[in-house]
Amino acid sequence: MIKDLWNDIVNFFKGNIWNIVLFFAVLVIGTIVVKLFINIIRNMLKKTKMESITRGFLVAIVRVLLYLVLVLMLLSIVGIQISGIITALSAVVLAVGMALQNIIANVANGMVIVSSHIFKKGDFVEANGVSGSITNINFLFTTLTTPDNKKVTIPNSAIINNNVVNYGSNPTRRIDFTFSVAYETDVELVKKIVVDVMKSNGKIYDNEEHTPFCRLKTLGSSSIDFFANCWVDGSDYWDAYYYVVENVYNEFKRNNISIPYAQLEVRNRTDKVVMPFNKEALPARVEKERAEEEHKFDLEKDNLVDVFKKRTKKSKSEKKAKKEDK
Repeated sequence: MIKDLWNDIVNFFKGNIWNIVLFFAVLVIGTIVVKLFINIIRNMLKKTKMESITRGFLVAIVRVLLYLVLVLMLLSIVGIQISGIITALSAVVLAVGMALQNIIANVANGMVIVSSHIFKKGDFVEANGVSGSITNINFLFTTLTTPDNKKVTIPNSAIINNNVVNYGSNPTRRIDFTFSVAYETDVELVKKIVVDVMKSNGKIYDNEEHTPFCRLKTLGSSSIDFFANCWVDGSDYWDAYYYVVENVYNEFKRNNISIPYAQLEVRNRTDKVVMPFNKEALPARVEKERAEEEHKFDLEKDNLVDVFKKRTKKSKSEKKAKKEDK
């Protein structure tokens, strides 16, 4: 029985040797051609004004279609009827579509996000309760990087179905402040100090359209509260914010302006408090050895002209180094 099976295998390869060679030739050459074609499309799209997220979507769609054509060609070489495969594939797609409604909804919403330009790569947004910079949008998810460098992946449907705050959509932003002082404080003096602090920073706009502003807003139970605002470039938001807060506090102190605070009841503790601690000094710093990541050649993503230039330059420098060693 084993001998008959072996004979059948040998006869199969003898009778289909050219089909097998053609299959692997088409597989290898087709994969290379697909990758080169995707590389060309990627570089062509980079020259357009299209956003990087949209380009990534189009490249992904083209990649799927090209590989699907390659698979159908391979099946045809093997001898499988493509018409039957397409019919079966349609039925499978319908069944999978019914089972994966949420995933399909994410894909559709991803297309809506890209086409409607809700945000672009690099924008700082707040979506689904998470704040961060947009780093990538694919068919299913949108990826954000938070200020503390955490990677957060949000389904596209969750973004479409919730409010999205885009802090980077406009070139300028307004910074709002609230300053509380004691009731006996001179109101005009506080307004002057706050406005002068904001005008002292060159990153803060000071023109007819965007003038630093400060007015008394609320008469609180233990303080009077001032509302202030100013306008800055989006990239200068936090620098200007911290500058104003720190310098307003310093100017209040210089002008003997009292800042009210909550009253606490303090009790004197009579028992002895023992605080355990480690008596050893801090260890000496040992720098971690970090290996440099070597760039791997990617037939799809790398610019072939630049890769060829780098390789040529590297080979020339290596030859020159060998000559100098000799």
